[in-house]
Amino acid sequence: MNRLFDKKEAWTNKKRKATQDELLVNMVKLGYKKSARVKQIFDEHKIKPINIKSREDLEKLPVTSRERLVDMELQEPPYAGLSNPSISIDRIFTSPGPVYEPHLAESDNLWARAFFAAGIGPNDIALNAFSYHLVAAGLTFHSGLRKVGATVVPSGTSSSQIQVQLIKDLKVTAYVGTPSFLSSIIAKATEMGFDFKKDFGLKKACFAAEPLFPDMRRSFEKDYGIDTYQMYGATEVGDVAYECSQKNGWHICEETIVEIVDPATGKNVADGELGEIVVTRLNEIFFLLRFGTGDLSRIITDQCKCGRTSYRLAGIAGRIGDAVKVRGLFIAPSQLKMIQAKFNNLPLQVLVSRVGNDDVLKVRAEKVNPEIGTAVWEEKFKTIFREICTVRIDQLEYVSVGSIKPEDKLIIDQRKW
Repeated sequence: MNRLFDKKEAWTNKKRKATQDELLVNMVKLGYKKSARVKQIFDEHKIKPINIKSREDLEKLPVTSRERLVDMELQEPPYAGLSNPSISIDRIFTSPGPVYEPHLAESDNLWARAFFAAGIGPNDIALNAFSYHLVAAGLTFHSGLRKVGATVVPSGTSSSQIQVQLIKDLKVTAYVGTPSFLSSIIAKATEMGFDFKKDFGLKKACFAAEPLFPDMRRSFEKDYGIDTYQMYGATEVGDVAYECSQKNGWHICEETIVEIVDPATGKNVADGELGEIVVTRLNEIFFLLRFGTGDLSRIITDQCKCGRTSYRLAGIAGRIGDAVKVRGLFIAPSQLKMIQAKFNNLPLQVLVSRVGNDDVLKVRAEKVNPEIGTAVWEEKFKTIFREICTVRIDQLEYVSVGSIKPEDKLIIDQRKW
């Protein structure tokens, strides 16, 4: 049985770098030719495509944060001028902002490496509990599962009771989703009178979009016999890194160049130092060079015992910037400004905390008029909030006029990482 997805995973670092440098040079040349936005960025920084000869040269270019990408797409919808107009687009996904992403073809190996490393294959029936609606997660994870031969149950965001029924009736062996949702499914199964470990055959789980805390992992593995794996990526750049059976860092995907940079300067930090994860996905469709994820990590250069030779990320140490991920979805200040505009520039603020394993989203709103706080107003506000941010409000707090200062941050993340 093959231990690796393909021969690339066993390449020497020298061969990997040479191959990726060549792909990067080609991507830059094509991007400069096909994308007016790429040409503008290069010209503004007095850089020519010939100046980018290797991954080290990427430092000459600015890091594009998610907030910056949102602004660019608002200026030049739908793709901020970063797409290749000569290539047909298979799928278009959206994420909060809004950000529109022309996505890679289904022939791409998106997430397949991660699932292979988790031991998922033709003998597995995998429950995919990520949304298939508009966002990339559901379909891209689905494609990755099919690449390794697994049968997929596209359950999406169905209720925990339905998920329990599917796991039982279809003899599901693997779960793909967030750890908090799997916890809810297990709790619902217990409530329904089942012993999850004895009555079900689910033995593997691949998690993304949320942190997997050590106590949660211990519970999944010891209490329920589920082998757990973490995956890391972003809608804008696809899969970035994944965990193998050694569970000692996340292997960087062969299709990406990952830099760890000083968020203040955009310059690479020394190996092993903490910095922002900056990703360049090597492709010919969407020329997003140096995407700043806002996540903090460090590089592990020691070779892994699994046989893969790629460098690894040491998990996620926290986040920078103002965009915050709640229950697997980003909330950005730009979205809150849109909501404010719909309510006569209502002063508001979002606080994100955690109770147990669940994210809790509280909105503070100033009671600037008597209508605010009524049942009709509250229902309207919650509906518009969810339409724009795609995340539900857990708590609404009404505060007196002047409590929220103009200089206050729109989003405060109170969670401990």
